Amino acid sequence: MNAARERIREKKRIVVKIGSSSLTHPETGDMDYIRMEKLVRELSDIRNQGKEVVLVTSGAIAAGRKVLNCSSLNGNGERAMAVKQACSAVGQARLMMTYQKLFAEYNQVAAQVLMTKNTIVDDLNRYNAHNTFSELLRLGAIPVVNENDTVATYEIEIGDNDTLSAVVAALVGADLLILLSDIDGLYTDDPRKNPEARFIGQVDELTKELLDMGKASPGSPVGTGGMNTKLIAARIATKSGADMVIANSRDIGVLHRILDGEQEGTLFTAGRDENFNLREFVERLHR
Repeated sequence: MNAARERIREKKRIVVKIGSSSLTHPETGDMDYIRMEKLVRELSDIRNQGKEVVLVTSGAIAAGRKVLNCSSLNGNGERAMAVKQACSAVGQARLMMTYQKLFAEYNQVAAQVLMTKNTIVDDLNRYNAHNTFSELLRLGAIPVVNENDTVATYEIEIGDNDTLSAVVAALVGADLLILLSDIDGLYTDDPRKNPEARFIGQVDELTKELLDMGKASPGSPVGTGGMNTKLIAARIATKSGADMVIANSRDIGVLHRILDGEQEGTLFTAGRDENFNLREFVERLHR
């Protein structure tokens, strides 16, 4: 076990992000309740170890889309945005109801927090959000965070939950961010297309070459984030002083293996930048 992995065992405030493709059945788009139950059980056990946990979850639009029989969210314009927001309004309520029930089975209290870009860009909103998270964690609750897609438009979107989770990690002063995805970690190329792609187990510096590598990587058909968004998240997290791990959600048990210091996924080691300004970084998103 190397020193960087060993230090993960001492992390106390942890943000975990899980994407839509990890929460739904690929054949139907319906919620995968077994996967959700395993996730909640893992997070509850981490909380029982005395660590603080924040969950950033996708899945609201996917859940609402099935309920409202909106088979596709393709297209542009006000109608397409309205359909997306309607799906989110229905789906977020169902998603949170499921999390509340599952966490209650393990004697944990889940709290919903919905954010937009303005939550971070506006100084008062950011201050209030920080205080809310701090108090929830002090009281032993597990904040369950999503972007507020019901009201968010392009101008006020953070954009994807990879980025959102890193923003949350920076906002709450987390010392570890774990991105659960449908890929094992960072590769030199897309391993689904290039069998010669090499796995990268640890990144100590986010070079321009690494950042450029992610730009050609697409996301899954269900989620919105590809490798590029994960590398943006790594920039935010590491500059804010948090380690970050990208790992495959195929086995949710990967969470406790990561926290035990095992060689799972790709580890991006923290390199706090005192000049990093979260508000300015978020404000520049999508420009």
